[in-house]
Amino acid sequence: MYILGINAAYHESAACLIDDGVVVAAIEEERLTRRKHGKTSEPHTGHELPLRAIDHCLGAAGIGLGDVAWVAYSINPQARLRNRELVDRVVEGGWGSASGEQQFHDLLQRVPQQLLDLGMKGEFKWLGHHLCHAASTYYPAPFDEAAVLCIDGIGELGSTLFCRGEGARLEVLDEIVYPHSIGFLWEKLAKYLGFSEYDACKVMGLASYGDPERYLAQFQRLLSLDPDGRFLLDGDRLRFRVEDYEPLEQLFGLARRDRGEPLTAAHHHIASALQEITNRALRHMVDHLAARTGSRNLCMAGGVALNCVANRVAFEASSFERLYVHPAAHDAGTALGAALFVWHGLLGHRERTPMHTPYTGPAFANDTIEAELQRSGLVYRRVPDVEQAAAALLADGKIVGWFQGALEFGPRALGNRSLLADPRAPDMKDILNARVKHRESFRPFAPSVLVEEAGQWFDIAKPSPTADFMLLAYPARPEVRDRIPAVVHVDGTSRIQTVRSETNPRYHRLISAFFRLTGVPMVLNTSFNDNEPIVCSPSDAIRTFRETRIDALAIGDFLVEASQQTPPA
Repeated sequence: MYILGINAAYHESAACLIDDGVVVAAIEEERLTRRKHGKTSEPHTGHELPLRAIDHCLGAAGIGLGDVAWVAYSINPQARLRNRELVDRVVEGGWGSASGEQQFHDLLQRVPQQLLDLGMKGEFKWLGHHLCHAASTYYPAPFDEAAVLCIDGIGELGSTLFCRGEGARLEVLDEIVYPHSIGFLWEKLAKYLGFSEYDACKVMGLASYGDPERYLAQFQRLLSLDPDGRFLLDGDRLRFRVEDYEPLEQLFGLARRDRGEPLTAAHHHIASALQEITNRALRHMVDHLAARTGSRNLCMAGGVALNCVANRVAFEASSFERLYVHPAAHDAGTALGAALFVWHGLLGHRERTPMHTPYTGPAFANDTIEAELQRSGLVYRRVPDVEQAAAALLADGKIVGWFQGALEFGPRALGNRSLLADPRAPDMKDILNARVKHRESFRPFAPSVLVEEAGQWFDIAKPSPTADFMLLAYPARPEVRDRIPAVVHVDGTSRIQTVRSETNPRYHRLISAFFRLTGVPMVLNTSFNDNEPIVCSPSDAIRTFRETRIDALAIGDFLVEASQQTPPA
């Protein structure tokens, strides 16, 4: 039985196809259209389907939409319409306004007919957004039962969902609703600090440069902790749905930073206090779930679950023994959750298939890759051991584009669409930013480390497979920090990716070869892109290689080196 899950209500549009509960394909629309986030998140865009992602998933199975038994969409339009009833500061026609919410609802009603026009013959189902988040992390987890926590900006009316999973059943325990939203708190503060609402990762990186105590009292006026794992936010000060920052300017005694203005120590301290209050809130929720469920297993999802700092702090301080955060914890993952909830939650199938890898997107054979290389006119060669060749280049200080296997699902490049470099080079971060990434100097780069060596280099109190997805930040051991300066942040931590031979054998062989050459069992890993979505196809990789100053491209069994190319006339 084929089930198609779709996320497209807000952003990170995506599709996922499962066959008898097993993932066939899952991909974000942006990877195919090259448009970040798939689309804008506005009341007038909720009906815009991820058509390319849907086509890819169906093509991966060799079927048409008419062969799909169920199609599930990760939003409940009627529940979302309750936002009209809230007393809030809004922009007419925007989110929260009566006209904006009605428009969003009415346009969503077009979705079933659009799918029928595309050939859908099976059942169509609207599903709650946070229920899909919960399903996306619980059903693929390697646990028979677990406590489940979902935290993001907003689903329909809620921002946070507490659940218990056992077998095929997901039981909702409690929900926190708007305006009490940690996801929206991060979006608002990101914009106050001069970034965009999508730049939580930048604020998280900036936080390590500040002192949280400098503004912690102010944040405690914005966010307070209540019994039973709950929290409250001061919606009157935060004014989430309007571009009004005056209450925050008064609270912090600092004007909103405009994009491009210098970052000051005060900005660092505000970011640091935001991270600290988030750590405390997440610990509060996690401890409550542990006490309420009695479980030793925790699953998390939602955009806030991408906060690798808070994840480690809360998990290690809790009584939970095991943690699973799905690699696509953000909204794209709800496409997977929608499909899995139909299979398990609605149809009652108890047997679950753990999802140990994120590699659910397109893969390309050597013949396809070579044909694209020939069309490009680049000088290339086929090498017998591409892992060894790439490792030697990395050990020589070169930047290598690494394009192998199936595309990752989720926001992190995890060794199949990655830019790699030598973590031992003190100036490598600056070199990468100048030649390829063109991003802020305060943002850290991450290491991919052999799982069997990780404990020798990082202080890991509770090992977790979540580190395979680059969703936990660990302190680097003091005695080795000066050996890997390019991947240790200013606070002494690294957002590591542990790499296993059984889940990514080629990437594991590359890092093992680098280990033999250098004595360091890791490489610097960042996403293969330059201010664009992560590359998907060979043509994407070749274009980015040509437009940046990458030294080499290891693509399939082929190696392309910049030094061997004919300079343009």
